[in-house]
Amino acid sequence: MFCYLIGAGPGDPGLITCKGLDALSRADVIVYDYLASDILLSHARPDAEKIYVGKIAGNHAMSQEDINALLVQKAKEGKIVARLKGGDPYIFGRGGEEGRALYDNGVPFCEVPGISSTIAGPAYAGIPLTDRTAASSVTIITGHEDPTKPDSVHNWDALAKSASTLVFVMGMKNLPDISKNLIKAGMDPKTPAALVYWGTMPNQRSLNATIEELPEAAIREGFKNPSVIVVGHVVSLRDKLNWNEKRPLFGKTVVVTRSREQASDMVAMLMSLGARVIQFPTITIEPMDSYEILDNAIQKIDDFDWIIFTSVNGVQHFAKRLRAAGKDCRVLYKAKIAAIGPVTRKEVEKLGVIPDFVPETYVAESVAEGLCQFDIKGKNILIPRALESREVLPEVLEKAGAKVTIAPTYRTVKAMANKDELMEALEADQVDCISFASSSTVRNFMECIESNTLKKATNVKFASIGPITTATLKEYGYQAEIEPKDFTIPALLAEITKFFADDIDVNAPYYQSLLKLAK
Repeated sequence: MFCYLIGAGPGDPGLITCKGLDALSRADVIVYDYLASDILLSHARPDAEKIYVGKIAGNHAMSQEDINALLVQKAKEGKIVARLKGGDPYIFGRGGEEGRALYDNGVPFCEVPGISSTIAGPAYAGIPLTDRTAASSVTIITGHEDPTKPDSVHNWDALAKSASTLVFVMGMKNLPDISKNLIKAGMDPKTPAALVYWGTMPNQRSLNATIEELPEAAIREGFKNPSVIVVGHVVSLRDKLNWNEKRPLFGKTVVVTRSREQASDMVAMLMSLGARVIQFPTITIEPMDSYEILDNAIQKIDDFDWIIFTSVNGVQHFAKRLRAAGKDCRVLYKAKIAAIGPVTRKEVEKLGVIPDFVPETYVAESVAEGLCQFDIKGKNILIPRALESREVLPEVLEKAGAKVTIAPTYRTVKAMANKDELMEALEADQVDCISFASSSTVRNFMECIESNTLKKATNVKFASIGPITTATLKEYGYQAEIEPKDFTIPALLAEITKFFADDIDVNAPYYQSLLKLAK
């Protein structure tokens, strides 16, 4: 029986603390708010119960009193509960109320601080809340005060005349009154001010104005909650320090169709480049119902002259069955090893084995062509691969006289997670790019998405990892505008970045790092 009150941070999933992730991984039950992303929830145990309680302004799926009762109930069932809250639980987050409810009911708990939107939002917009030249203190204020009340809880005179940076949260409705009260109390109407909407998120927006002009600017530019209001001379630093909105894919929405098991690195790279990522895994990787063929091959591993790995998943599942048989990479000493590309090669190298052959282009045809240059006639070749794979490689090898054993190591199953989010974005024509890393992701995607919806999304560009996937797109009547020369995920990301970024600096560190990873 225990409850963690965890601050998830302001929206960017990378801003949660290590302790917060550790608590999530331990929890039996996760009670989460609107700001808790799928990426954070992926750190939960597969068997953990997940309960959504809403908690976004104007739309509460559950009242605070009911949330308090739920935390107590689940904890008293002997479970470890993780209460995942946006920002920091104790900064305008009502975490103190939840903590008191737990205390009053004898439930032990701890609070795991999170990064507050009051700090992170301005920081991502290039506004440091303190600066030696502009401000030496910060005042954080609720803007949710009823303006019709006869007496304000705020000391407007003190706020207006201090040298402190003022940060108002939940204040967009009352922005005209905030501006009026500060100026009436003596603040210079020309004092710099700013708005930061959805700070730290890919759809972040920000603007500068004076405190006098800010209410009108907010209406003109369509700003609404959740926005942080910043008042003070630190705002003038935004032009030089606004790093986030200058990232090459900032403001772009990219759909990733790879399985969750494979997509984490790709998602992380896209987010680091500033993109909004919609994860729509069209396939999921699942174990085989039977490993009889693979297990038999492992027992006779000395009989094989070549072992060909065509994917990272193939390597990983082969390694698991190797360990299940009480063996390790030492039993592979007689066989030569081939890997379809650099990413698969790196996975093979994790086993302590250096591949003997990696083709220059990373498709099955190239593997087959390259191996045929070796003396493979009469050779025994093992291909641990997905149950559903193209037959090009084994057919070419068999025609060259090799004896091929295909050992299914995993299977791919159609999936449709996050369809509502994707459909909403497509219908609003807010998707800039849909990326495909295999033909199966194309086929499953097209079967899941209504063709009329996709055709109406005129803004969408298609990114394909290589010619085989591009050909599959053409079968459905679509053209891949983006295709890398090297058929790897880093190369695909580099090409997406080059396509969308304005005046991209090909010598920039982020771009060069992608190219380096692609090799």
